Amino acid sequence: MTKLKKKLQDGKFVITAELTPPKGPETSKIIQKLEELKNLVDAVNFTDNPSATMTMSSTAACKLSLDLGLEPVLQMTCRDRNRISIQSDLLGAYALGIRNLLVMTGDHTIHGDHKQAKPVYDIDSSILIKLVGNLNKGLDINGNKLNGKTDFFYGGVVNPNAEPLIPQLKRFEQKWRMGAEFFQTQMIFDIKRLEKFMEYAAKFETLVIAGIVIIRSKKMLNYLVSNIPGVVVPQWLIDRIEGLKDEDVKKFGIEFASSTILSILERKLCNGIHIMAFSRVEEVKNLLDFIRI
Repeated sequence: MTKLKKKLQDGKFVITAELTPPKGPETSKIIQKLEELKNLVDAVNFTDNPSATMTMSSTAACKLSLDLGLEPVLQMTCRDRNRISIQSDLLGAYALGIRNLLVMTGDHTIHGDHKQAKPVYDIDSSILIKLVGNLNKGLDINGNKLNGKTDFFYGGVVNPNAEPLIPQLKRFEQKWRMGAEFFQTQMIFDIKRLEKFMEYAAKFETLVIAGIVIIRSKKMLNYLVSNIPGVVVPQWLIDRIEGLKDEDVKKFGIEFASSTILSILERKLCNGIHIMAFSRVEEVKNLLDFIRI
């Protein structure tokens, strides 16, 4: 059992962070970030060509993290691989010691830096969750026996911000029925939306980690609103940030993220937080120092 799984199942509040693997073969900077995160978080997620932008593989980054003693979470999308390649990559990741897994469909290539690339989408994230369940039983997606079983702790993503929300709740339930053991949410800007989702999620025995983003600039907020599918920022928050001086946005971003986390803790809404600081480790440290978790 992974440390992340044990802590969640023991009812303890977990903190994870997200790193984007480097766009190139040089690893010294990401290794430095991992060293800094070791004593701050329970695990680190490595994105899989995020927003369809090509980077080093998530599997390779996970192995670097393992070697440094920090538990990784492998992100796997359906966008770039067919079912054969996905199973092959997952078996390889397991052989390297990777045990935590977060699966998602993946943003379309039109959002990335290789717009001419052909997306695959042979299967979607729900089927991928079922596929991982099969691997854990020692079977491939077609039911053929493997020479052993994997033991992935695997989850899916959910977006409490979706409008309308009902289709997203149905997708959540489908992923749960397919075997997802935990869920990680899209960035949360409105605590009431998370609360509404958690009321629904309470019907199911599952674990939920809330996505927290640290807004550092007006440019960043505009990018999130315009370019990241599934991100919904309340108009009042957009107006508030637009009304600030540039030098005040970063301070407000930390304060806003902190207040969101403290609200989650006070209301005992979910099982942990996932900090999306876009690989800026110093911001993760500043946030955790601010709330003193």
